[in-house]
Amino acid sequence: MLSLHGHFATANGPKYLQQLCKHFGHKIEVEFTETEGTCHFVFGAAKMTADEAGLDVRFELEDPEAADSAKGVIDSHLERFAFREDFKNMEWTS
Repeated sequence: MLSLHGHFATANGPKYLQQLCKHFGHKIEVEFTETEGTCHFVFGAAKMTADEAGLDVRFELEDPEAADSAKGVIDSHLERFAFREDFKNMEWTS
C-alpha cells in the first residue's frame, strides 16, 4: 500500500474542497462538508481536509502504480479551479 499526501497552501481551501467534491460527485461516490470530504475513485479514496491555511489530500493506494493517476486527477482539476492563484500542482509526498 502506498500513502500519498498533497498540500496546497491557500486561503481558499474550503472553497476548493467543495468545488472538487461537487465536480467529482457527478461521476463517483462523494461525501463532504465545508472542511472535510472523501472522493471514492477506482484507484483509491481521496480524503480531503481544508481550512484557511490550505487544502490537504490523502490517498491510501493499493496499487503504487496508481500514484500518477491519483495526483493527476486532483492537480488537473485544481489547475482549472485555482487558476487565479497560478496553481500548477500540489506538493506531494509519499
